[in-house]
Amino acid sequence: MTNPHSELFRRHENNPILTAAQWPYPVNSVFNPAAVLLPDGVTLLLCRVEDRRGHSHLCAARSDNGINGWKIDTEPTLMPDPKQYPEEIWGIEDPRITFLETFNKYAVVYTSFTREGPGVSLALTEDFYNFERYGLILQPEDKDAVLLPEKINGNWALIHRPVSSHHSGAHIWISYSSNLHHWGDHRLMLKARRGSWWDANKIGLSPPPIKTEKGWLVIYHGVRQNAAGSIYRLGLALFDLNRPEICIKRSDEWIFGPQEPYERRGDVDHVVFPCGYTIAPDGDTLNLYYGAADTSIALAIGSINAMMGYLMSIE
Repeated sequence: MTNPHSELFRRHENNPILTAAQWPYPVNSVFNPAAVLLPDGVTLLLCRVEDRRGHSHLCAARSDNGINGWKIDTEPTLMPDPKQYPEEIWGIEDPRITFLETFNKYAVVYTSFTREGPGVSLALTEDFYNFERYGLILQPEDKDAVLLPEKINGNWALIHRPVSSHHSGAHIWISYSSNLHHWGDHRLMLKARRGSWWDANKIGLSPPPIKTEKGWLVIYHGVRQNAAGSIYRLGLALFDLNRPEICIKRSDEWIFGPQEPYERRGDVDHVVFPCGYTIAPDGDTLNLYYGAADTSIALAIGSINAMMGYLMSIE
């Protein structure tokens, strides 16, 4: 290679691993999946599925190896319910999954497309067939949200990306709650940079943070605006375990971006957007599931140790 860069992720040779052509009912596109490794070793992806109205719902796909042989629910797993939850009038999108040991349930945090823009909603489930919906927990405009798996100083912690007139750009925040319903103590966690940076003006959380001995390892996305549109790429940051609003390290360069045809051309060009991962039994291998160009789902394999080594080498 005449122009080498640090390669922290390897794309799977079968990419894209899921497309609309595999769906058991008519859809336009499948992308931005949450991911979880179930107790029986099955990989479950909770996929964002868009129909030809432009509205999205969530549908589960299961695989014994997380690569192929997917068994896809024959009907939507979680549909918008605008009669009971009017904030879901234009669909539900981009889920993230966290296992809450306190409840012995999975928390699914997702975006509801309200009349006022995107808002943050929450549902709990034990089996991904039955869901206990909490409804809207953060008002528009807000998205890219996930619960931390454990309480911080006695309270639940929610990472999210609000947009308001009080702060230029779109930044990552963290908020706290005692009951999962009412959120406050909002704190700025990571600011989008300014100027010509790859993550200038607009950033957001991608998959759930990874707990390590040195802190919460976060893969986040940054959006570069140019004359041709937007480019969605990924960077790394590390946050204090007990005070996660404190950033310890942050990558200057992006570590993963659109380069393959299925990432560069689609309903939205030049997008890699992960909402979930699974960790292999070795505790290090990370299987990162991402939406490619808002059209299909792809897989990249990385190492938690390698990502931590990359971050810790930054001065």
